[in-house]
Amino acid sequence: MTVDLGMPAAPEPVLAERRKTRQLQVGSVGVGSDHPISVQTMTTTNTTDINGTLQQIAELTASGCDIVRVACPSADDAEALPIIAQKSQIPVIADIHFQPKYVFAAIEAGCAGVRVNPGNIRKFDDKVKEIAKAAKDTGTPIRIGVNAGSLDPRMMEKYGKAVPEALAESALWEAGLFAEHDFHDVKISVKHHDPVVMVRAYEILAERCDYPLHLGVTEAGPAFQGTVKSAVAFGALLRQGIGDTIRVSLSAPPVEEVKVGTQILQSLNLRPRKLEIVSCPSCGRAQVDVYRLADEVTAGLEGMEVPLRVAVMGCVVNGPGEAREADLGVASGNGKGQIFVKGEVIKTVPESQIVETLIEEAGRIAEEMEGEVSGEPTVTVS
Repeated sequence: MTVDLGMPAAPEPVLAERRKTRQLQVGSVGVGSDHPISVQTMTTTNTTDINGTLQQIAELTASGCDIVRVACPSADDAEALPIIAQKSQIPVIADIHFQPKYVFAAIEAGCAGVRVNPGNIRKFDDKVKEIAKAAKDTGTPIRIGVNAGSLDPRMMEKYGKAVPEALAESALWEAGLFAEHDFHDVKISVKHHDPVVMVRAYEILAERCDYPLHLGVTEAGPAFQGTVKSAVAFGALLRQGIGDTIRVSLSAPPVEEVKVGTQILQSLNLRPRKLEIVSCPSCGRAQVDVYRLADEVTAGLEGMEVPLRVAVMGCVVNGPGEAREADLGVASGNGKGQIFVKGEVIKTVPESQIVETLIEEAGRIAEEMEGEVSGEPTVTVS
């Protein structure tokens, strides 16, 4: 008989130490280098549809979203904000683009934060003092969100186009206006559709300020293209410790944005891992249908929340090693599969039973892990 004493595992390695920033409180979520990197997205509903918006926020919350943004382009949208902000399970940020008066409405509504786009808001600068006072009085942080497609006209005149220097300078200019009124609860984003331009803009900001930075590749495109663009851009910046919140912008449902963002952070050990499927790409050595096995195992374990790494391998070359390194795995070949648990072979099953066996063992391991978290001793018989 062996008893798992729940000894702490070694910490997962990370790419880089986080860049030191100011700290913000966006509702219940801390933002900055002292806090985990948070995942954001934006609702696609009409904000005036309060029930529909709250329903979508609930779905986003369930998928792992930390902070959600809602559009507020009209007075009707502003009127819906108090109920949405009050009933949302996660902090709500109001997205303001064209009129400063909606910034005040969002603050009064109890939103956890406000995003402003300096390039779109007209007569913005002469309202900074009032906005800063209202935000400071309520403890409401402001995100200065600069986009390549709506860059401040002053920067366009100076640089001719949305180069990295123009994006960064625009954001720092607006942040400086708030700083003049002793308001520093600011987060900055400088988004561009080109990952190379976007990365350089954030690098400039990181060199010139200590504000928390919200990462995003804007108009990244359909799901596949947008995922690739966001992953490479975020990886390049996170490798330098740059980034405090992220939003993956896809031409896809916002739940998909959250899933991709969460997976990016989990892959870099910047967010606690949940279920991870490790599967080989298949090749001429494979003696089983790896694609089918991986898809069926993924579907069978959907919704599992515990940090479990499952390896689905299809050959006898790399398969045993990869399966042994995972929490649970199978090395397949010759119409059968060796099932590994914590590095040990526990059984060999026919190919037709691999999926059901992995799902069954995953459920058993998950129960043991949940028991450890709850403080109940886990006893296994061997």
